[in-house]
Amino acid sequence: MKIRFFLTVALALSACAAPVSTAEAPAEPVDAPSQVIEENTPAPHPDTPSPPEIDAPIVESPALVTVHFLNELDGWGITETQIVRTNDGGITWYNVTPPNVTETGYSVEFFVLDNNHVWMQKPDFNNYPNSGFLNITSDGGRTWRTITVPFSGAHIHFLDADSGWALADRGVGAGSNAVAVYQTNDGGVTWVQTYTNDPDQAGTGDSLPLGGLKMGITPLNMQTAWIYGVVYAPGSAYVFRTDDGGHVWKPVSLSLPEGVDNAELTVEQISIVSANESFLLIRITSDQTRLAVYDSNDAGQTWSLTPTLIPGAGAAKFLSAEEAVIYNGEQFYVTRDAARTWSIIPPDMLFSETFVAMDFVNPLSGWVTTLDPTGHRSFLRTTDGGATWFAIIP
Repeated sequence: MKIRFFLTVALALSACAAPVSTAEAPAEPVDAPSQVIEENTPAPHPDTPSPPEIDAPIVESPALVTVHFLNELDGWGITETQIVRTNDGGITWYNVTPPNVTETGYSVEFFVLDNNHVWMQKPDFNNYPNSGFLNITSDGGRTWRTITVPFSGAHIHFLDADSGWALADRGVGAGSNAVAVYQTNDGGVTWVQTYTNDPDQAGTGDSLPLGGLKMGITPLNMQTAWIYGVVYAPGSAYVFRTDDGGHVWKPVSLSLPEGVDNAELTVEQISIVSANESFLLIRITSDQTRLAVYDSNDAGQTWSLTPTLIPGAGAAKFLSAEEAVIYNGEQFYVTRDAARTWSIIPPDMLFSETFVAMDFVNPLSGWVTTLDPTGHRSFLRTTDGGATWFAIIP
C-alpha cells in the first residue's frame, strides 16, 4: 500500500448468500497431487446489529483504493483524498482524515492495529527521501497527531501500540533499491535507524544487498524480522532475516519448486498468523505465472513448500494457522488445512482487469475493490467465500 513503492505489494449484511460451488482448476502438484476439497458450505447467518454512529462526517459512496477489516463489521479504508472507517461491514463510511491531509491514495502507507490505533505515513516530497509525516491516532480517528519522521516513503508495521518497524525507501535505480530500517518504542513519536545499505549514508552495511527491490518488512518481535522482495537474477528468492533488531541481515534458505531455475521469483508476502505459524508467498514468473505457498511452524526458522502451485497471480490473505484465501485473477482458492488442500471457488462475476485489492476476515467473509477503465471504483462483498458478490458501492 505502499510513492508508494511497496504497493504490490482488497451487499447488505442481511443478504442471503448462495451456496458455495467448487470446481476443479489446474493447480499444479509439486510432490504429490493436491486434493481439491469438494464442499457446499452455506454462509453463516449475518449479524444484524445497530452499531453506534461514529463521531465523524458520513462519506457517501467513497471511491475506495484499499481497505483493511478487523472483523465482519469494523474496517478502515483509503480513498484518493481521505481516510475513512466503517462499523457496519462497509455500508456506512465516516471521514476520519487527519485535518492537515488533502491527498492520500497510493502516496501514503497506513497500518491498522485495532479500531483505535492507526498510523498513516506520508512522504515529504520536497525533501525525499529524508523526511516524511507520520499521522497517528489512538482514538479511532477522532484526533490525530502529526510527527515529522526521518524517512519519506516507508512500509510500516506495528506489533502493539508502542513497538513498530519501518522499512524506508532511499532510492531505486538499475535493479537496486537502497533502504533504511528504523524502530520505534513510543508509538512512532521517535525512530532509531538500525541499518541502511545506502552507499550515500554514513555507516552503510552490506548484509542486506543493495541489488533487488524491497517490497516489505514483517516483524515477529523487536529482534526478529524479515525483508522480502525481488532480485532480477533467475531462480533467486530475495528474503532476509534479522535476529538482532535489524543490525545484521542473513539470507533465508528456501527449497524451491522444480523447474524454476530460469524463472523470476518475487517474494510477495510474509504473514505471521500466530507465535509460531507463518506463511510466505512467492510469485513464479516464466512462460506461465504461478504462486507458491510456504509455511512455517517454528516461528520462521524453517520454511516448507506446500503441495500446490496455484496458477496465475493475484492477492492473498492468510487468516490463521489453517485458513487462507487467494485470488489468482480468475478464481478464489480457500484452504482450511494450512495450504495442504484448496477449495476452488469461481465467482459469479468476472473481475478480470478491474480487480484492485481484497480483504477477508474469515474463509467466507470478504471484500473486493475494483477500478474500471473509466476510472470508476466499486466496492463489493461476499459472505460465501467468493462464490457470490454484492455491490455495496456500485
